[in-house]
Amino acid sequence: MTKSSFHWIGAVVGLLISLACVSSLRAQQVINPPQGKGHVVVFLSGMAGPKHDKALANAIASLGYVVVVYDGRHVAGGLGQKLRTDIQNAQQTPNALPGKVALVGVSFGGGFALAFGSRWPDLVAVNIVWYPATGFANKFPGFASRITVPVLMFAGEADHYHDCCLIAMARTLAAHATAAGVPFELVTYPGVDHDFIKGGKNYNPSAYNDALDRTATRLKAAFSN
Repeated sequence: MTKSSFHWIGAVVGLLISLACVSSLRAQQVINPPQGKGHVVVFLSGMAGPKHDKALANAIASLGYVVVVYDGRHVAGGLGQKLRTDIQNAQQTPNALPGKVALVGVSFGGGFALAFGSRWPDLVAVNIVWYPATGFANKFPGFASRITVPVLMFAGEADHYHDCCLIAMARTLAAHATAAGVPFELVTYPGVDHDFIKGGKNYNPSAYNDALDRTATRLKAAFSN
């Protein structure tokens, strides 16, 4: 890795961490699918923690996947190495089928998923982010062109949460990715705010169900290859 790469990654981490006070503790939970074994989905929670996002994690597990949940507030550090190690550990989870994982991130956790996981094609088959923190990309105009893992992003068009997840930035990323020939799909929901998942502050059944259906389709495609 070049010196400039270390500088870039370090800056991304710093910008994401500035959104929260991060402790050294990291939570993990494994949710097994109905049939027992399944491909691994690494789930990174948002600022409210894993309990807040439990309904979504459970819904993904019910689709037939071993969902390994990490607290998105505690995956920072080591220039992305902590998250990479978390993914590798998740691959060793009992009932996990061998191969790459899918990465699903929500809000703050989605920012880390996007910043790092979208550049690890050796570990990640698909990167699905729900209203992710994208503010860091303002500092790195060429970020989208560095993406090497297919990305599916969901964003509410009325999202103004801490100015971290604005629709304008989501659209800018999508446009830059398209121009660079990068596999990046952005799905937006008119009038929908941040945290629109079941159990969220701005739960929107229509947007949530549509995003969950699209997540199911993309996961199935990723693990069918």
